[in-house]
Amino acid sequence: MASFEDREKGFENKFAHDQELEFKAQARRNRLLGQWAAGEMGLSGDDADAYAASLVKADLEEPGDADVMRKIRADFDAKGVHHSDHVIRLKMDQLLDEARAQIHSQ
Repeated sequence: MASFEDREKGFENKFAHDQELEFKAQARRNRLLGQWAAGEMGLSGDDADAYAASLVKADLEEPGDADVMRKIRADFDAKGVHHSDHVIRLKMDQLLDEARAQIHSQ
């Protein structure tokens, strides 16, 4: 019985660890995405860093990526940046893969 409880505890610990890594990867993806979007809007330096931070914060509004997508779409429209939602989502996926690789290589 003890081995079953140890195994269960091990699975719980692995799940918690995996969730923490995924949270970090999502946050890093949002920072990378914010830097990319800032560049597309002509922002650089401190302005680009502030925009990237605002995108990380925007992701905390609701579960999923809809809040991030909505912010980028509105900001791109306001600045006259013409990227389709499809292009933005592809960039989000690409940067999530990159962020996961960065997190796992640490």
